[in-house]
Amino acid sequence: MNATSGSGKFAGGAALVCAAAFSLSACGGGDAGGGSGDGEQLSGTVKVDGSSTVAPLTTAAAEIFAEEQPKVRVTVGTSGTGGGFEKFCNGETDISDASRPIKGEEKAACEKRSITYEDFKVANDALTVVVNKDADWVDCLTVEQLKKIWEPKSKVNNWNQIDPKFPDQALKLFGAGTDSGTFDYFTEAVNGEEGASRTDYSPTEDDNVTVQGVAGSKGGLGYFGYSYFEENTGKLKALKVDGGKGCVAPGVETAQSGEYAPLSRPLFIYPNAKSLDREEVLSFVEYYVENNKSIAEDAKFIPLNQKQEEQLKSDLDKLKASAK
Repeated sequence: MNATSGSGKFAGGAALVCAAAFSLSACGGGDAGGGSGDGEQLSGTVKVDGSSTVAPLTTAAAEIFAEEQPKVRVTVGTSGTGGGFEKFCNGETDISDASRPIKGEEKAACEKRSITYEDFKVANDALTVVVNKDADWVDCLTVEQLKKIWEPKSKVNNWNQIDPKFPDQALKLFGAGTDSGTFDYFTEAVNGEEGASRTDYSPTEDDNVTVQGVAGSKGGLGYFGYSYFEENTGKLKALKVDGGKGCVAPGVETAQSGEYAPLSRPLFIYPNAKSLDREEVLSFVEYYVENNKSIAEDAKFIPLNQKQEEQLKSDLDKLKASAK
């Protein structure tokens, strides 16, 4: 992974999320003790925006970091991966959360503003297809069945159109908005083309809206990152997915090994190298990297495997070197 440069336009309409949405204790500047590695107490603000999937992970990192650095305020926005990169490449933020790698046009935008960054894989994800808890007729869907449901111009609106064995039950669909990295990944993995999707579903950049929609509809079906399912196991049922080698459930081991195909993926943060000149940003990024496993587990994400963790620490050294 090579450090890269770039710029972009401000993506309006995506509010920064502080304590309200994720109970972000780092926002409050409490009285928790501790400090950075040398005991120095820091202050300032670290601005993060981007993927709603990665936001709870970064929020968890900020909450734990606040115990050591209570005067550092970390704000976490959820304008989607694409919206986050627009802000990042415009110099609006210090870190961009992303549920997919940065695209060519986004790289070019960053280059125009001389934004240098590194893509840090900070966790794994098992993109999870969920249904209502009462949908006892289905436990697994093939990728072909998912494509039948989600492909452009699909007219499937009843469960018995997916499989004649399924009941005569209206199908209600919920999923990621078009500015989301989850949308990009899901459409490419299932429909074979990024951005290719039927449009008559309920899209949102807030995965909690999908949780509410599927939980409130007996025939509901949606998709989002694994952590949102982990947070809502009492409301939803996760489906196994057959990518051609049998039905596989989303989970830690299947995502780390890649067995949960094609819906397992890495999750990223993109720190701005120039922002690392500020001690509060450098300290937060270092803490995030050094404690990535415990942060992922605390936030109910899937930790990196050993090889990925070694790469992450190498990427941090590379970015710090490019910032000098």
